[in-house]
Amino acid sequence: MELLKDLEFRGLIHQATDLDGLEKLLSEESIKLYCGFDPTADSLHIGNLLAIVTLRRFQLAGHSPIGLVGGATGLIGDPSGKANERTLNSKEVVEEFTQKIRQQLSRFLDFEHDINPASISNNFDWIGKLDVISFLRDVGKSFGLNYMLAKDSVQSRLDAGISFTEFSYMILQSYDFLQLYKDKGCRLQIGGSDQWGNITAGLELIRKSIEDSKAFGLTTPLVTKADGTKFGKTESGTIWLDREKVSPYEFYQFWINTDDRDVIKFIKYFTFLSKEQIEDIEKDMQEAPEKRTAQKTLAEEVTKFVHGAEALSQAIKISEALFSGNISDLSVEEIKQGFKDVPSHEVEKSDQPNLVDLLVESKLVSSKRQAREDITNGAIYINGERIQDLDFTLTEQARIENQFTVIRRGKKKYFLIKFV
Repeated sequence: MELLKDLEFRGLIHQATDLDGLEKLLSEESIKLYCGFDPTADSLHIGNLLAIVTLRRFQLAGHSPIGLVGGATGLIGDPSGKANERTLNSKEVVEEFTQKIRQQLSRFLDFEHDINPASISNNFDWIGKLDVISFLRDVGKSFGLNYMLAKDSVQSRLDAGISFTEFSYMILQSYDFLQLYKDKGCRLQIGGSDQWGNITAGLELIRKSIEDSKAFGLTTPLVTKADGTKFGKTESGTIWLDREKVSPYEFYQFWINTDDRDVIKFIKYFTFLSKEQIEDIEKDMQEAPEKRTAQKTLAEEVTKFVHGAEALSQAIKISEALFSGNISDLSVEEIKQGFKDVPSHEVEKSDQPNLVDLLVESKLVSSKRQAREDITNGAIYINGERIQDLDFTLTEQARIENQFTVIRRGKKKYFLIKFV
């Protein structure tokens, strides 16, 4: 399927400046395109994932994506989608964030391709060299105040207030597009729908600066959830792409818990499955929704893309162990992922506590009487195995690699003992 038709099938074209012209260009030659990522944190998150996946789609179709890290614009702050002024980070912090995001982007795009390799740029390389006079004369002169005030990203902030610093963000991002157009022959900028004003401003700057220029802009839709909650947020916080901040197991669980009303849309957005495969999944879902085939497919495909096949296998193993209760097969690393947020209690490695005493000390039960009742009634499990012996002690045989013991009370209440 042609690239733009595939994007249309997936619902990924929200706005475009000249779709017919872009379609003609893509059919005639391999182009360079870019998307910007400002280093406002030390990791990208799944709010950035749609842009990353879209860049990858273009690369698979024979085009060369540029991941632009905003080492300069990250020092300024984008007013788009913000109710108030962003707190500015120091230059040192932004440099650190920039490097980490460069490393993350290199996991998702192919930089070794023989024909159309991806590349990374940092806009500090050109914006950092601009002096104030050159900026005002050569760039700022091309922007009318009324034109800038009419942009949604600025309009939405006028009542709350917007500083000149953030007001100038649009000009700086426009200058990015101009520089990439001149230096790298970049013809297309993509971004989320909140970036439409910045993208079209960049196109306007190119038109005024270069005679007979031809560049394009395309945005993807804002990712929304049917239940009205914010995409990419959970009770525990943002779903980051860094496995140290959000483990592959947690990442996998986020996707597998997708609402039935959203799952096909998200499969179209975030996976590389074909139209025929997606239609088959949708049919299976309608016939047997209880199997949750669509959710499993979504979770597997996205986790594999972001964290790799090995991490996916590990996430599935942890999920199956928790479902079956067979904890003893898990490694220490898998225990850390699967039980990251459960209550825990530390015990000296040299100790061999009695189970009754441990249940009380860890506050898993309120009294020794309650502990004895739970054990006798078969409500206590050690590493997935039911224990009904009141004299049971936590020797090394009851520990996973002498570091953890997982206690389960009832069907779902887990508790982690850490041996230190």
